[in-house]
Amino acid sequence: MGLRIALWSALGIVALAAAAATIWLLSLPSSSLVVAQPPIAATEAEATLAALKPPKRQRPLVAVIGINDGTETTDYLMPYGILRRADVADVVALATQPGPMQLHPALRIKPDATTTAFDAQHPEGADYVIVPAMMKDDDADVMNWLRSQSAKGAMVIGICAGAKVVGASGLLDGKRATTHWYSVSELLQKHPTISYVPDRRFVVDQGVATTTGITASMPMMLTLIEAIAGREKAEAVAGDLGLDRWDARHDSGAFKFSRPFALAAIGNTLDFLGHERLGIQLTPGMDEVSLALVADTWSRTFRSSAVTFAANDGAVVSRNGIRFLPDEVEASWPAERQVPAISDQRPARALDQALQDIAARYGARTTNFVATQLEYPRVTQ
Repeated sequence: MGLRIALWSALGIVALAAAAATIWLLSLPSSSLVVAQPPIAATEAEATLAALKPPKRQRPLVAVIGINDGTETTDYLMPYGILRRADVADVVALATQPGPMQLHPALRIKPDATTTAFDAQHPEGADYVIVPAMMKDDDADVMNWLRSQSAKGAMVIGICAGAKVVGASGLLDGKRATTHWYSVSELLQKHPTISYVPDRRFVVDQGVATTTGITASMPMMLTLIEAIAGREKAEAVAGDLGLDRWDARHDSGAFKFSRPFALAAIGNTLDFLGHERLGIQLTPGMDEVSLALVADTWSRTFRSSAVTFAANDGAVVSRNGIRFLPDEVEASWPAERQVPAISDQRPARALDQALQDIAARYGARTTNFVATQLEYPRVTQ
């Protein structure tokens, strides 16, 4: 009798939990379609370009900063790769400590230098500092270095949730800013003097720039290239990336923690027996921007993770000089468990293709779930 009562009590608790979960899910908004936004006014676009002009050197020095364990993959690699391919600035990939960097959610690299070595070589500081999202928003070494660089006149550019890192340093106090849709509330709660700007993929204010989600670093970097080297150069790089436009227009309201988003996260997490490790072969000269986007995208499905492999454990150098370290030393990987070949696709096309391949493998719900994480403007349902 006691066992029966215990079982009925347990079932009652499960039923209450299920009811609570159902009520919570029903309380979430349904997803929204991305609505085309009006073009940015010419005066606003011109003001943005003027604010992004190189503060010191004619050929600027750009430092991309990250911590060794837990810097966001695409936030770190995409600005580096785009600026290096444009060849309008000297670009350095930095870490706070010696040794390799494990990026999140995928890829492992050898940075060019530490922040200490950079300071010794460039005591006058950088012109621009790129700040990706990091697993730790208030790393003491990062905080001190950002404040020092800002004091020397560098423009600080927070990519995606890198705005939380910049905010923690105090450099966003009293300024206009944006960030990844998921981080807006946290940013404003911790730093109430920040003025949030919706419907813009990037915002520039008083020596600091911020962007929305992960994919926004592409238009941000193209705008920076235009500010440094002019419209014609930016158009050439945009064509090389596969983009038709790169202005700041954005539909912030389309990105939210919705019912379909929650259902995809829960369902894919519970399907842990179906989780796959998908291989990407590292090859010399491969495009680091495409690699970052594809590895990042496949590692956000909650059904798969992307791992790199190569025949030996030495660094494999990308098109623009990033030294990638393989996760696995393997001469080959089962074909059915490889990420579809990146080949020579332009980065924007590589991202679109990765989302199409995810839809074919896991369905449209997972594709939309990933695109929302990336804050990638596309039609979702």
